[in-house]
Amino acid sequence: MSRYYFPSMSSSAETPSPPVPTSDAIRKALRAVKDPELNLNIIDIGLVYEAESDQAGNVRVEMTLTSPGCPAGGEIIEDVKRVVGDMEGVRSVEVELVWDPYWTPEKMDPRVRAFLGF
Repeated sequence: MSRYYFPSMSSSAETPSPPVPTSDAIRKALRAVKDPELNLNIIDIGLVYEAESDQAGNVRVEMTLTSPGCPAGGEIIEDVKRVVGDMEGVRSVEVELVWDPYWTPEKMDPRVRAFLGF
């Protein structure tokens, strides 16, 4: 009995990697991350200062918290890493927590600020 081997017909070229997300796409995804104390997303309350990715899919998010002693800080940062890390084309996520400029209610979206009475 003869046996025949049929090699895979796949091409030798690498499958192109998915496109890396834009800053706007990252910010849109971050709307899913909420400050558990305010129950509002971190974009609308002005916690995210920068969100950028390089061509390799490494994402850097520069953000702050409402105060240095924010009890939900660790949870928020882990949610940022998870949400951005789940995006197509993302290879790694770095979250840089900064205190300059310091967060104030003026950093909130004006509609949210009005809703909260600031």
